[in-house]
Amino acid sequence: MQRITNFVQRGGFWVLSQGLLLLVVVLLAVRFRRERCHSVAVIPGGILLSIGTGVALAGTIALGSNITPFPKPSEKAQLIRRGIFSLIRHPIYTGLMFASLGWALVWQSWPALLMAFGLIPFFDAKARREEKWLREKFSDYGEYEKRVKRFVPRIY
Repeated sequence: MQRITNFVQRGGFWVLSQGLLLLVVVLLAVRFRRERCHSVAVIPGGILLSIGTGVALAGTIALGSNITPFPKPSEKAQLIRRGIFSLIRHPIYTGLMFASLGWALVWQSWPALLMAFGLIPFFDAKARREEKWLREKFSDYGEYEKRVKRFVPRIY
């Protein structure tokens, strides 16, 4: 019972929801793909997929031992502001959003593309919840929030 309580308290339902939504994007793309290949969608899709993968990977590397699937930081977590985190506060979420959009475009699946766009409000809500926990844990997080945008440098 303690493990379930800990899972819920650390934001486990966010993790489950994220996994399910990403799986739906992948499956929709494969199931409802366009048979004829049009480079108009495939090329930008490949670029978005590559950028998204790179951004998420850069975030994962920068987090190092702080990495956790949960949005609530662990007791021993440190606030990372170097590397990609000096440009955006949530590079893994940004990367997943870009990669999902790219995946849908590569497969030319309009249902998957719609679902990928649906990830944007989900990750925004998840990031807002995570930021509340980060402000509680780190007294200087508010200053970091003012300097660094959530998902897109200098924009949002």
